[in-house]
Amino acid sequence: MQRINLGEWTPDQPGISGSLTTATNVVPQQVGYGPFPAASVYSSAASETLHSSFAGVYGSTLVLFAGGATKLFKFNDLTTALADVSKSGGYTSNTGWEFCQFGNIVIAANDEDVLQAWNLTSSTAFADLSASAPVAKFVTVVRDFVVAANIGSGTNPSKVQWSDLNDETDWTSGATSQADYQEMSDGGNVTGLTGGEFGLVLMERAIARMTYSGSPYFFQFDIISRGLGCIEPGSVTQYGQTTFFLSDNGFYACNGQTLEPIGAEKVDRFFLNDADQTALSQMSATIDPLRKLVIWEYRDNNQNSSLLIYNWQVKRWSYAITDADYLSTATTPGLTLEALDAFGTVDSITTSFDSRVWVGGKATLAGIRDNAIITFSGTNTGAEIATGDIELSQNSVVTVIKPIVDQGSCDAQIASRRGLNDDVNYSATSVQNSDGRCPVRSAGRFHRIKLLPTGDWTAAVSMDIEAATQGGR
Repeated sequence: MQRINLGEWTPDQPGISGSLTTATNVVPQQVGYGPFPAASVYSSAASETLHSSFAGVYGSTLVLFAGGATKLFKFNDLTTALADVSKSGGYTSNTGWEFCQFGNIVIAANDEDVLQAWNLTSSTAFADLSASAPVAKFVTVVRDFVVAANIGSGTNPSKVQWSDLNDETDWTSGATSQADYQEMSDGGNVTGLTGGEFGLVLMERAIARMTYSGSPYFFQFDIISRGLGCIEPGSVTQYGQTTFFLSDNGFYACNGQTLEPIGAEKVDRFFLNDADQTALSQMSATIDPLRKLVIWEYRDNNQNSSLLIYNWQVKRWSYAITDADYLSTATTPGLTLEALDAFGTVDSITTSFDSRVWVGGKATLAGIRDNAIITFSGTNTGAEIATGDIELSQNSVVTVIKPIVDQGSCDAQIASRRGLNDDVNYSATSVQNSDGRCPVRSAGRFHRIKLLPTGDWTAAVSMDIEAATQGGR
C-alpha cells in the first residue's frame, strides 16, 4: 500500500501540483482536516429580518443583541425570544449595525442614526449615546477612547472622530477635551475600523495606523499601506492585534506594522472567480477563537452562501457551504435545565449537549439566518476532500482505497484519466467495508481520490491505496 497524506487546499494551483482540489465542509488543522458543523437555530424569530449580532459582557452580566433594518433586539435566555429594545421610534432603514463595548456600555452604529448606547447594568432600551455623538458607519475602542469613522451618513466618508478620554458621551473638541477628529486626505473612503492598543483605519486605497500621542494632536496617523486598502467593510474582522480583510487583489492580515498576503497563490483567484461581484457588499467575517479560524461568508455565482475558512495558526484554507446569512462570534449565556425547555425537546434540539453553547460565557461561532440567531453547533455537515492528480506510474489500476479517518467512517470515489486534458469523472461511491477498505477498480495515468467522511468523525488525515502497474499498447 502507498500512503497519501491530505495536504493543503490551494485551488489557485493546478491539480497536478500535489495540493488538494477539494476541501469542502471541513476545517484545516495541523494534520489533516476536521469537520465543519451545521448551523442550529438558537433564538426565536425576530419581528424583522436580521443582519448583525453582538454579545456584551460586564461582570456576570451577559446580553446578546441582534440588529435589523429598523430595530435592535435583546435575546431572552429564558424564552429564546428576541425582544425589541430599540430607542423610541425605532431607526432609519439601514444595511447593517457595527457594535463595540466601552466599559459597561455597548455602542452601536448604523450609518443613519446617532450612535446608540446600552448600559449593561441598567438599560431597558437603547438610546442616543449623547447629544454630541456622531452618526457613523464604524465604531471601535482605541485605548481609552471611543472612535468612529465614515461620519454623517456618507457626507464625511474619510473622517475619523473620537470621544474625550474615558468619556464616551463627549465628542466636542475644545481646550478642556481630548475629543477631536482627523480627515484622512489620501486613501478614499474609510471602509473599516479596528481598535485595541492602536487603531487601524482601513480605506479603499490605503491603511493607516492610529496611535495615541497626547496633547495637542492626541492621535498620530501613519500610512502603512498606500495603493492597497480594503474594498469591502463586511470583510473586516479582528483577533488580538491582527486585522483580516479583503483588498482588490485578495485576502490580507495586518498587525499594525506590515501586511501579509494570506490568500496569494492559494485562494485569491478562486474567490474572485467564485464570488458574485455584485453582492460583495453582503459579505460578513468573524473569528472562531476555539479553532483559530477566520471565516468569510459571501454569495457565490450560484447564489449559495459560501464560506472561506482560514486557520491562521497553520496558515491553511478550506471551504464550506452554509444557509447562514451573516457570521459573528457570540458569547452565549449559561442556561438552567428549566431554560432548556424553551429550545425544544431532547429529540428536537440539534445542538450537542456537550457544546460550549450551553456552558455560558464562552465565545462560539454564531450568526444570523433570516430573522433568528444561529450557532454552528449542529451535526457534521457532508464533507468532501479530494486529492489532486496522483501519478503512480505511466499507467496503473487502483483497486483499494483505505481512508485514515479518526472516529466515524469514510466512503470514497475515484476519477482516473489517461491525460490531463481528459475530463475528470468520479466513480460511484465505494462504501467502506468492515476492514476499513473501499474497493474500487480504476485505470489511468492520473488519479484523483475523493474521501467522504460520515458520522461523528473528528479528523481526516490520509489514505492508503493499493495499485498495480498496467501495461500500455
